[in-house]
Amino acid sequence: MSEDVPESLRTAADADRPRGILTPSDRDFLLGRKTDYTEHSKKQKRNRIRRRIRNAVIDFSILFEHLEQRDRETVFDPKDEDREAFTQGVIDMLAFLHLGSMGYHTPFKEMLAEGVGKAEQRLAGSDFRMVNVEFNVDPVGQIDVDEVIEKIENDEFAQLTDEELRAFVRLLSMSEEFSPSETRETIKDNVGDFVRKVNESEAERERAVEELTNQP
Repeated sequence: MSEDVPESLRTAADADRPRGILTPSDRDFLLGRKTDYTEHSKKQKRNRIRRRIRNAVIDFSILFEHLEQRDRETVFDPKDEDREAFTQGVIDMLAFLHLGSMGYHTPFKEMLAEGVGKAEQRLAGSDFRMVNVEFNVDPVGQIDVDEVIEKIENDEFAQLTDEELRAFVRLLSMSEEFSPSETRETIKDNVGDFVRKVNESEAERERAVEELTNQP
């Protein structure tokens, strides 16, 4: 990989960023910024990275049990300029765990459920806190584009499924006639009107509820 890294990796790939799991040298190796490695040194580098990742994962048992709450909260309150990169890091960490645990003897779904359950017990301060954690991976299938457009034209937004919305947006992004950058300003111009209507509907709902509950 060259210096022309994707926008989502700009902060992560910053050569001046302090060491994390990866050393600056590890990052240069994985990003292809340093290529003067022999085959033997490449193998050693990969071995060291794998070993460090495994031990970092095991370290989380200590972090969960013994890192003070204020320290954990500080970790998850990054500076504004790092917030987007930090969020992307959390997303990619989950993606790495999901992908890496494919074929692992304990399914990702079970580990996720147990992990969330432990966190909920910690929040409640009780082992009697039991939650149902659902995690399903449902692929988005084929959609009827004409049906989706008809729903949009008829303002039947409540009838649009999440699957239809995701597929429709992806199809739009694939169309040569659709430009996200050109559409941005139009959408921004309509945001204020949209928020106003949402607030009006909420106020009307509260008024109606108040009338119903105050009836003699």
